[in-house]
Amino acid sequence: MKTQLNIDEEIIKKGGANLQKGIEAVGGFLYLTNQRLIFESHKFNFQSGITIIDLSDIASTEKVWTKVFNLIPMMPNSLAVKFKNGEEHRFVLFGRSAWEIKINSMIS
Repeated sequence: MKTQLNIDEEIIKKGGANLQKGIEAVGGFLYLTNQRLIFESHKFNFQSGITIIDLSDIASTEKVWTKVFNLIPMMPNSLAVKFKNGEEHRFVLFGRSAWEIKINSMIS
């Protein structure tokens, strides 16, 4: 993990994931801590970087379909993380139900 953890921050869950950014599914790792959701991309993507979401900004999660080119539904293996400001990020995850349960337990 590249991102420095805050004081009293602990990793709760981690795993491989893709973050949907436009038509690209950016590969990397997703970390759930007791304070944040952190996505760190691999170096081998056109779009790269770190996406940090404070748990206090998350309104809800929803199981959704992964879409090819962000248009054509392909597989039911993504999790949408919806923010209180109306935005959302979609993550392609192995074991999305377990991720959803953990995230929801941290935001409730």
